[in-house]
Amino acid sequence: MAKITIQSEICKGCALCIGACPKGIIELDKCTINKKGHHPVKITDEATCTACAFCATMCPDCAIKIEK
Repeated sequence: MAKITIQSEICKGCALCIGACPKGIIELDKCTINKKGHHPVKITDEATCTACAFCATMCPDCAIKIEK
């Protein structure tokens, strides 16, 4: 199982990772606003993650880290 780390304070909510995820397990966290004033992304089902790292590759701020 993959371990996904999202640095919420770095995330600017651009949603590029959401479109890149083949499993569709990433969404904007509408209940949270970070210090930059953005809704960061969150993982909805970490057990479904295949560790493809498409989300981390697409993130322009390197806010996502995938460990196998």
